Amino acid sequence: MRRSPISAYRAAAIAALGCAYLVIAPLTSHAVDAATSTDTEPGPLKARMAEYRKKLTEYHKAWDAYEKIAGPYWRAVTDKRSRRRTKVANNMQITAADYVMTQPPVYTGPEEPADPLAPTKKKRGDIPEVEDFLANAKAEFDFVPEAPADEITYKRAYAAVASAKGLNKEECVKIYGFESGGDGKYDIQAGREYDMKARVISTALGYNQLLTTNTVGLLAEDGDDFIAELAKRMEGAESERTAALADKIAKLKKMIAFARTVPNDWNAHGRLASTPKGIGTHALNLDVEIGPLLQTRKLTTSVDFAKRKGYGKPLTAAELEMMNLTGDGNGYDMVTMPKALREKVPTTNFFQRGGYERNPVAARNNTVAKLIAATDAKMVQEAKLQGAKDMAASFDAVR
Repeated sequence: MRRSPISAYRAAAIAALGCAYLVIAPLTSHAVDAATSTDTEPGPLKARMAEYRKKLTEYHKAWDAYEKIAGPYWRAVTDKRSRRRTKVANNMQITAADYVMTQPPVYTGPEEPADPLAPTKKKRGDIPEVEDFLANAKAEFDFVPEAPADEITYKRAYAAVASAKGLNKEECVKIYGFESGGDGKYDIQAGREYDMKARVISTALGYNQLLTTNTVGLLAEDGDDFIAELAKRMEGAESERTAALADKIAKLKKMIAFARTVPNDWNAHGRLASTPKGIGTHALNLDVEIGPLLQTRKLTTSVDFAKRKGYGKPLTAAELEMMNLTGDGNGYDMVTMPKALREKVPTTNFFQRGGYERNPVAARNNTVAKLIAATDAKMVQEAKLQGAKDMAASFDAVR
């Protein structure tokens, strides 16, 4: 499965250190009305609209000037990334010439002004939240995830699966700390790592912050393994438990079949993930049995990717996070980069434009070496929090 270089949600995940393309939206109907309104406006509003039009003109002038520089820069980033993939596929050596070696232009102009005619009441964003995952799972698949008795129960289930799949305590604790803010629960969603009342910033969910697209992709690729694992748990189970697992397997099979209705491709999975059925599949991460399988599989696919490429050394937690965060191809590129090159190559080479522009940490730690070091430092800090300590204890308990 082709992994996304990085999404806005994944970019926001590493903003916890201190991730969509930047969209320049067309003028809203209010803005259009503002730009074409007549002198029939009341006096105070007329003055405000005049000031708004003036600031809007200044903003567009500044942005257009910036875009003449930024557009070509980011096209070069995309082109060179594509060429690197071709070279890697053909076992060709990657050199400094295969990266954009300059830092990106920075927009320093005025912010886009607020439209006086726009509604003042904030509307809920378009990003689905946990309650949406649950509602769509019920409506589309009649599926209700089996909630854990408590947070420790889920952590132990996760630790048991991760250990069985060859992941070690240190890397899992550090990645959990980095992704969840060090104390996030099994249902933590991006944007709420430190404030559960904050607005979500993506569909990233759980200890390893899977996107809806990740969930759909993992079901398409590895769904049979998940079915086999649940079937194994049915063996020797009591009749009531057997019936519950059988029902869970039947519904999981429907979700897997849905995930396989498109080619095994990141963009195709992304389109499915935005549908009601796709949103519903994401609720699997909240199930105490299936969730840990999904969450850990996201990490083991990166480990397996590195092994297939011939990387023999164990990945550090920060290196594994680079693959988890930016996608296996981009992460592997960073992991295998010579130390001298790591200190020079800008981090822009591994991000989509919008993800980078919304991520102050990537801009501040603007080379590969700095970003990996900052990631590790954040991991160490977050591993001191109670949630991370509980995760470490869970690994000890399941040995």
